Amino acid sequence: MGPGTEAVGETYGGLKMWLKSSLKRVLPRGLRVVMRSTLDEIGIWKRHRSGCRKARALYSERVGLKLNIGCGPNYKDGWVNIDLAGDPDLTLDMRQSIPLPDGCASLIYSEHFFEHLDYPHEALQFLSESYRILEEGGIFSVGVPDTEWPLLDYAGVGDGKYWEATKFCRPDWVKTRLDDINYHFRQDGEHRYAYDLETLRLAIETVGFTHVRRRDFDPNLDTEPRRVGTLYVEAKKLEFKLNLMRVKSNRKTVLATTRPGAAPTGPRKHL
Repeated sequence: MGPGTEAVGETYGGLKMWLKSSLKRVLPRGLRVVMRSTLDEIGIWKRHRSGCRKARALYSERVGLKLNIGCGPNYKDGWVNIDLAGDPDLTLDMRQSIPLPDGCASLIYSEHFFEHLDYPHEALQFLSESYRILEEGGIFSVGVPDTEWPLLDYAGVGDGKYWEATKFCRPDWVKTRLDDINYHFRQDGEHRYAYDLETLRLAIETVGFTHVRRRDFDPNLDTEPRRVGTLYVEAKKLEFKLNLMRVKSNRKTVLATTRPGAAPTGPRKHL
């Protein structure tokens, strides 16, 4: 890099700072927020397109993949680590279709990512795509902030331990218990939805998952700083044979209950 290039870089940097400062003085805050959000979305779109190309090049023929969604700095060796920031294996926007083939993954895992998706559209989109790319019998494992715990404590019917147990992750401006509830739900605009076991189970079951259950913290899978205050849930993609049996069973039930006591008849002809 020559002196001329450095000078151009310095000039561009100065111009960028001047423009930013000027716009801040001229434009109202609401408009600046919208412009920043638009620029952020353009950047996300570019990174997602790059990640799609890489996914098709590296994983289009692979099976048995383990996906670590929204990994942040918590990379897992031997997994496909996915995020939009840092240096993951793939940069993908999980609000979009996942550029991986059907049935290619044996395990999909995320920890404190799912609550960052708007519900219902983005959340159910992600769950549907996860179901699609999981193999039969594959596992979906998710960890989200446990919202039932702070609400029970706020109402005075919990174990009384939430406020003290989570003080390490609260910003300085949180002074009251209701401040804390607001921060739990919003986290400076990053959190888009809150879950308890009932709500999370219903969302997961909506797209076809079965055997949805709450699980314990797993030190071989989960991160230690998330142990306190996280709701961990695991679900399974039903194997095809079992799914077919259930469909047949449901069909028999319908045939048996539609016309109680009626003799079996052949298929109806459409005129």
